[in-house]
Amino acid sequence: MPLKEFKIDSKDREIITLLIENPDISQKEIAERINLTQPSVAMRLKKLKEMGAIERCCGINPPKLGLHLARVDVVSKDTEGLLKRFRDCPYFLNGFVLSGKKNVCLLFVGEDIPTLEAIVNEHIRPLDEVESVEFNIVISTAKKLIAPVRMHIEQVEKPPCGIEIECRNCPIFKAQRCLGCPAIGQYRGSFW
Repeated sequence: MPLKEFKIDSKDREIITLLIENPDISQKEIAERINLTQPSVAMRLKKLKEMGAIERCCGINPPKLGLHLARVDVVSKDTEGLLKRFRDCPYFLNGFVLSGKKNVCLLFVGEDIPTLEAIVNEHIRPLDEVESVEFNIVISTAKKLIAPVRMHIEQVEKPPCGIEIECRNCPIFKAQRCLGCPAIGQYRGSFW
């Protein structure tokens, strides 16, 4: 099934650019800057939102809060299954199915590098569908990164990643090389 074709014009592009530069810009100010009426801007914004071309997203700037970002590139036999596994993990930011040998990219955020390493070494590497893993810590970003990190974590009985062992029984957690999982209440960090 072909993807729906979106038709935007130069005024739509200007509106999108202004919103990216300043998400709090008013419709009145947009109208003044691109020589349209405020009602015309309102209609264009409504159309862009309905098309799914723009969305408003709120998040945090991880480095400003002392958080580390990890990029984990994986060769997996089950790309969708791997993404689904981490969808509810508090440390998980986003994941992508890629072309090429490394066909999955996972982004994680955490208070310390050992916890991020534990996620990779204990929750990703042992999976049967995973053939290889490359783990990298992001040192810096070219642009400000705003990440939609959930700050209030709903408590669940079993780890959301599906791992069978609870933190309190994990040797990595016991050795204080992982902060644990905020979702199951076995967490000794301070961020969540």
